[in-house]
Order: sequence, then structure tokens, then C-alpha cells
Amino acid sequence: MGILNEARREFIAAPDSAKGQIVFKWPDQNIRKYARAIVEPDAQAVFISQGQVMGMLPPGQHTLDAQELPFLGMFVDWASGGNAFKAEIYFVGAREFPNLRFGGRLDEVQDPQTGLIVTLRSFGEYALRVIDPSRLILNLVGTVDVTNNEAVTAWVTQQLLKATRTMVTTQLMSGAWPILGLSMHSPEIEVAAMAAANSELASYGITITRLGNLDINLDDDDNARLKKLAGDTAYSRLAGGFLQAAQAEAMQGAGEGMAQGGAGVTPMFFGAGMGMAGQMMQAPAQAAPVPPPPAPGFAGGGQGFAPAAPPAPQPTAPAQASMAPAAPASTVECGNCHGQVRAGAKFCDSCGTPMSKHCTNCNADLSATAKFCADCGTPVAPPPSA
Repeated sequence: MGILNEARREFIAAPDSAKGQIVFKWPDQNIRKYARAIVEPDAQAVFISQGQVMGMLPPGQHTLDAQELPFLGMFVDWASGGNAFKAEIYFVGAREFPNLRFGGRLDEVQDPQTGLIVTLRSFGEYALRVIDPSRLILNLVGTVDVTNNEAVTAWVTQQLLKATRTMVTTQLMSGAWPILGLSMHSPEIEVAAMAAANSELASYGITITRLGNLDINLDDDDNARLKKLAGDTAYSRLAGGFLQAAQAEAMQGAGEGMAQGGAGVTPMFFGAGMGMAGQMMQAPAQAAPVPPPPAPGFAGGGQGFAPAAPPAPQPTAPAQASMAPAAPASTVECGNCHGQVRAGAKFCDSCGTPMSKHCTNCNADLSATAKFCADCGTPVAPPPSA
């Protein structure tokens, strides 16, 4: 057993079983003087003492001696007579760690086109690299277990989801993007989300080198609801309104039931269908149907329903009577100037001659053009010349 312990203390390196770990911590804090530390070509060794980084070893083989590595003199274990150092050693992989899958709930958002509250989810793959091992150890060790790959990647995933959530919800709430058809924006989402996430990860010495296969979708129930609403809206637009679409669907259901021999049509449903048919046949007597709303902006949606302009109101009977041309007033001829004078006028409006005369014999009323009295035959004196 003593020989094994001596061999263990003679060489310090990450074992083969830890080659895939982002961080491997050497289990013994008592490091024998002149031991050899072996750092893989794609890794770095970080020495920590009392919460501070005392030094780092690049790839290669190193003899742990204060003369070769001066920083080791700061944590010599004097209890061992100066033959050991007391420190924590972390081997941190500096290579890229690819094919890290992530996914989870983004947020509950309100679709600006339909008003529905839906849950968005995001899935994809990413690759990360440690660019500053000392920052990773010092800043992240108090948050997660840095020696556990799953703990580190789960924390990175949360930062990535947070950046994606902010970017996507901002575009959705501004109305720039519809919820259905988000896949067409995947490339710009990947670029923006990776840049935002790296801004947060920089202080922890980590960077996301690649982000791909990003898929933002809806919860299964929300996806079904939104698709059904899109179909119903399109169908009602084609039918001319929601009421017409409902009547057509009811009649279609009744027709399918009768095609099955009547087994699928109950008397109550049959009566309801016939009642709807009667209402459809009496369209002129019914109120105008309420048109459906404009197209909700679904992927491939149309321009929306445009209601026809209402007809101009017809004038009422009194208005029509007032609009008819007035009948011409009756006139009589002036006996002096032969001009036309309104019937009943006392004087001619052209020459001033009185329009009513009296017989000089019997005093009977005479017309302006009379030459003899109709009662006694007395000649009428001609009017004086003007």
C-alpha cells in the first residue's frame, strides 16, 4: 500500500476516465516536493490556495519545485519540513466541448395576432470552450460544482435560454414576428442569442463557440389550439362570416350522418339542421352577417376580409314629393298688351291694366278679354290706349 501511495504522489495528472471532463480536481491537497505534474496538450493546471489563484501550468511535464516554479514557494507545507506543498490543483480542459444538447421552456407569451396565451419552448445544440480557467474556477465554483460536467452545462444552458427568451419575446411583442412560422427566423435567433449569452459568460471564462439546430416551438396543446384557430378563421373568411361557417359545418355534419343511413343523425340534430337550412334560405329577411376579423397574420395568410360598402339610403315619400318639379301655374291673357298674367291677379304685371271688368249696363263681372257682356249683350268699351 505504501508503494502505491508513493507512486500516486510521484505523478500528478488527470486520469483517463476524466478526459471528457471540463474540470478535474486532483483529490489530494498535500503535494510532494519534486513530484511531476503532467498536463495534457488540450488542458491547463490551476493552483488554488485559500481562494486565490497562485499559478497556472501550461501543457507538458513539470517538476513541482519552488526553484523551477517560484509561485510554489507561497504555499510550502512547513509542517512537512518543506518537503510538500499544500494547494488545490484543477485540470481544466481548453479544447472545444461539442454536441451539448439543451432545451426547455422559454416563456408564456401572448400572441399579438390572436390574443392567445401560449408557451414557447426552445431546443438545440451548442459547443463551449473555456477561455480563462482561473475565472471559471474562482467565479463559478461557488455557484455550481465545476467538477461535474452536467452541472456546468446546465448552468450554461440557463444563460443561453435566458438570452434566447429576451430576444424572441421582444420580437414577438413588437409584432415583428408571428408565432407560427418562427423557424424562418432561426438563423438570426442563433446569432443574436449566442452573442447575448457570450456577453454574460465572459466573466466566467466560458464562451459558446457554436449554436445550431435551434428549434423554437409551442407546447403541443397550444400548437393544436393555434392551428385550429387559423383554420377556423380561414374557413369563415371563405364562407363569408362566422355564422355562415357554422351553418355550413352543421349541414355538412347532417349530410355525413344521412350518408351513413341516418344512423348518425338523431331527430334533434336533424331538426336543428333543417332549421338552419330554413334560416339560410331566408337570407334576405335576416340581419346582415357579422364579417370575420381581418386575417390574423398566420404564415401564408391572406389580406383579410373586406366588407362591402352599405347601399345608399332611399329617400322617403315626403322627400320624393318635395323633389318633384312644381306644376306650372294657370295664366290668362291681358286684354290690353296680350301678355300672360297669373290667374286671379287684379292688374297686368306688364302694362298695369286692371284684369277684372264690369258691364256698364248690368254691372256683371267680365273677363279681361270679353267684348260683350254675357248677361245682357252690352258691348264692352275698349280699354284706353297706353
